[in-house]
Amino acid sequence: MSRVPSLSSPFLLGFDEIERVLDRVAKAADGYPPYNIERLPKDDGNPERLRITLAVAGFTLDQLEVTVEENQLVIRGRQSEDKGRQYLHRGIASRQFQRTFVLADGMEVRRADLKNGLLAIDLVRPQPERLVRSIAIKDHE
Repeated sequence: MSRVPSLSSPFLLGFDEIERVLDRVAKAADGYPPYNIERLPKDDGNPERLRITLAVAGFTLDQLEVTVEENQLVIRGRQSEDKGRQYLHRGIASRQFQRTFVLADGMEVRRADLKNGLLAIDLVRPQPERLVRSIAIKDHE
């Protein structure tokens, strides 16, 4: 059975990439690590921004990586097993993760901070200039 594109209107031109992005987002449903996304208002010279906060308890700064790859914010955490430890009970697993967020065009990562086991990443969208361009119409008579 073939899949009918959800953005198949003849008035939506060039939106093929959006459909691929929606497919990627639907596949990234892993729940670890848990996160919050909040909108922060303008304050003290900072523009309105979004903040993504991930619970990364047990990860050190050198075990975390934040990158932007082709309009995707990618957060990776890598912990290695300490073979020298002998556990009587192991309830805290050493695990790796990769959490991906698709960014709209123009979104910029402003900063990333690690404090008390929480990784906070601030994103801003600079206000684009409003452009109006006149298109010349040629007469071919």
